[in-house]
Amino acid sequence: MKNVRRPTYSFLILVIGLILINTLLAWLSLQFSHLISPSLPTSVSMIFIAAAFMLIFTLWFGMYGAIAAYAGSFIGAGLLSGMPVTVALYFSLANLWQVLIPLIAFRIFDVHVGMESTRDLFHLVLFGTILNNVIGAAWGSVSLAIAGIDTWSQVPSAFLAWFIGNIIVTIIIVPLVLRHFTPRVEKSKVFVKNYWF
Repeated sequence: MKNVRRPTYSFLILVIGLILINTLLAWLSLQFSHLISPSLPTSVSMIFIAAAFMLIFTLWFGMYGAIAAYAGSFIGAGLLSGMPVTVALYFSLANLWQVLIPLIAFRIFDVHVGMESTRDLFHLVLFGTILNNVIGAAWGSVSLAIAGIDTWSQVPSAFLAWFIGNIIVTIIIVPLVLRHFTPRVEKSKVFVKNYWF
């Protein structure tokens, strides 16, 4: 019988570290984006670098990365941007969808995280760049309008900025990082092959 590795304090430390990184990247992404384009809706970034790393961490660390993506967004893009707690709770689901969709697709279609083939890249583009960002951008921009933070007339511009910015960031950063660093991460004790183990 194969000995299945159980999660230890290593995963707790990993999640806390990833939350800190995601929070910092989310907050910095918003600050940088609003310097470039002050007219953007409050919690929308046209260059949300955090999106790429949230996705990378989730593909490497499974649900631990997804939890960190949600928490990092909740704190960095929500609370630190002045968003009310209740709004940040559902607004941050946008980033959770953006990482869960590719994670599930990668597991269902047995995609290699290290981007070893064009098939792997195809799945990354479809599920980790296009589909996930359509859903995340729609969820996030509509959430801001429902909360009254942005007007309904700002939804299309918020959606486009979110969607296009995330596509650019993820298509440039994610394949390169996955291709070059996955072999090292796979050797670590915290690499997750499925969802939790």
